[in-house]
Amino acid sequence: MYAPSGAIRDKVAFRRGVRRLEAMGHQVEVDADALTRVQRFAGDDATRLAALQRAAASGADVALAARGGYGLSRLLAHIDYPALAQSIQRGMQWVGMSDFTALQLGLLAQTGATTWAGPLLCADLGTPEGVDEICQACLEDLLCGQGEGAGWRMPKLRGAASVAPHDVYIPAATLWGGNLAVLVSLLGTPYWPQIEGGILFLEDVGEHPYRIERMLTQLLHAGVLARQQAIVLGHFTEYRLTRHDAGYQWHSVVDWLRAQIACPVLTGLPFGHVPTKVLLPVGAQVSLSVEGRDALLYWGHTD
Repeated sequence: MYAPSGAIRDKVAFRRGVRRLEAMGHQVEVDADALTRVQRFAGDDATRLAALQRAAASGADVALAARGGYGLSRLLAHIDYPALAQSIQRGMQWVGMSDFTALQLGLLAQTGATTWAGPLLCADLGTPEGVDEICQACLEDLLCGQGEGAGWRMPKLRGAASVAPHDVYIPAATLWGGNLAVLVSLLGTPYWPQIEGGILFLEDVGEHPYRIERMLTQLLHAGVLARQQAIVLGHFTEYRLTRHDAGYQWHSVVDWLRAQIACPVLTGLPFGHVPTKVLLPVGAQVSLSVEGRDALLYWGHTD
């Protein structure tokens, strides 16, 4: 357990998350600097970089990030990517989301290694309400090497967005993505994966729909969206609409996006800053099947 990004503000949630992992039967090793704080970060850059490298050398089965926030982008030029890739080759699974997207995409761009988009210790395992059952089951599947896919039913949206995509079958594609704001910040850098014909999944928190559209527009103008086989949208949460929006909202963005690109745009992926989230292998070959509103991503047996 290590903290590569923001400082741990809720130490009760941190300790609760550790106890829950232990109650699930797992031995938890907490990095010595996990609760360090310098400004808004979990230690200065050197401290967090050292924690990252210690995690890679630890021999643990899973390296689970304590929380997101911000900070990993500052470390990208200094990370020992071959060491992290070697830890994955030895069987270590790197798990996280939100700011962790920077490390995931940087590692994918530099080495092609696969990591997991999934829960964070404090926000998911340390909540007073308890761990979401689906999230916990997916994490247990990963720890047991049994996870093979994620299925969901796309929601009905208003307007043109309510029209579900035609049935889709993509036998093999690279799954990549994560937090939209973090992902867009890497465009044009050495930490941007050059994925052709992939399946791009996205989520975000605290971003108004027009800001989401603006970031999607950047990906559109850069040619990124046109090079994918499918765009899969998770949850975009914790924003506030105003009277000035005059009816412009989330489904307006979905309508707009579907009008810009030829590939299917799917919604409702159970992933994001929400309790119910699946684990997704970033950088892995996956298949995608859609029948009506029922969608399934699966891996480990692509054609």
